[in-house]
Amino acid sequence: MNQLANILECGMLIAFGLAWPANIRNSLKVKSSISKSVHFLIIVIVGYLFGLGAKIAAGAVNYVAFFYLLNLLMVSFDLYLYYYYRRLDRLKKMAKTP
Repeated sequence: MNQLANILECGMLIAFGLAWPANIRNSLKVKSSISKSVHFLIIVIVGYLFGLGAKIAAGAVNYVAFFYLLNLLMVSFDLYLYYYYRRLDRLKKMAKTP
């Protein structure tokens, strides 16, 4: 893969990656899983895994792989928050039910 293609791919990953900290911050602020789509998060994780797998299969692991991993970690943390707050949502609902 040529250098321009790597720079463009890296730019795409940075652009997508800028959304995840805001999404995580929102999850931490709202403290609920109600507005989250677990299916969307899983699809994004699978997409990043495919992208990273493509880099490995092509023997083109370079600095761009770092951004795949960074985004993958952020989305995985957001998925963790989803399940954590879903559990809390259920506990709150059970506490309100007589």
